Amino acid sequence: MNSTSRLSFAIPVIIAVVIALWLLADGGRDQPASTRNSDRPADATTDAAGFSAARQQSPSKMVVESAELTMPDQQPASLAGTSEPAGWAKTDRFGNLVPTGELRQLFEYYLSALGEEALPQLVVRIRLALSVLEEPARGQALDTLGRYLDYKLALADLETAYGEARAGSLDEIQRRMAEIQALRRTWMDADTAEAFFADEEAIDRYQLLKRNLGRDESLTEQQREDALAEAEMALPEPVRQARLDTGKFSRYEEARETLANDPEALRAWRQQEFGDEAAQRLEDLDAEQKDWSRRWQSYAKERDALKASGLAEPEREESLARLHERYFSETERIRAKALDSIQ
Repeated sequence: MNSTSRLSFAIPVIIAVVIALWLLADGGRDQPASTRNSDRPADATTDAAGFSAARQQSPSKMVVESAELTMPDQQPASLAGTSEPAGWAKTDRFGNLVPTGELRQLFEYYLSALGEEALPQLVVRIRLALSVLEEPARGQALDTLGRYLDYKLALADLETAYGEARAGSLDEIQRRMAEIQALRRTWMDADTAEAFFADEEAIDRYQLLKRNLGRDESLTEQQREDALAEAEMALPEPVRQARLDTGKFSRYEEARETLANDPEALRAWRQQEFGDEAAQRLEDLDAEQKDWSRRWQSYAKERDALKASGLAEPEREESLARLHERYFSETERIRAKALDSIQ
């Protein structure tokens, strides 16, 4: 789908496409999901021992078979030093799973490492995370995971069907939005689809209306602003707050640059804009960032000198480890190593 539509539903579905390519390495699925007669992708067996490329395997079947697999000891590098999302393990008074946006975030947290690990390994990691739930919620969460992965695969099929065709007209954008929303509710029940995608779909509607208003030459500028303000009020509260916060922090970056040589004026600006408590947190964060920058610059000079010293690899790595310990805390060393890797 062409990215010029600027709608959140049009963000490239990289994970979905990678899942599709991993599962269908032989190109055995040519038809898009919307044209298939069966309501589930064809099944096939998975080589559990080697995690080799499964062909024509439904992800939901993979979730079932993942109970027989073991999780690798080492965490994917991209997840090292991070924490999985919280707040997803919610159940009602009967022990049934309550679907939430946080549950989707948990799935995506692990799926973001696709490519570093094969899909079955990541499914095992998600299964382990879900094991904190009691039945029936645990089984329901695993079923939700399978359906979500099936949806991702079907979404990749839909994206393939679109190909490079542009979604330039409002009618075409709206049609694609409707197709994707229908796809979500085909693979997931209404409550889960709402919990997973309500905010995203609300933003889509807002962006579509914004685009439509921008092209409506019959409106005055004031009418356009009033209509946008009314549309923004219909956005979910977290989305509305995020938009406000984004604007605030953009202004903060400008103020921080303008008032860089006047700490008192910057402190007063923070307090007026964010309140005393948030202003203090921002001031502390600024101080931490300045301290990090100072230590990083000193470390980088010693690191570069070490690299130019001509030491053998083992001695150089040992000396570099000592530098990390001198300048950084244990958690900061992860960040330092990541920065080192792109120098």
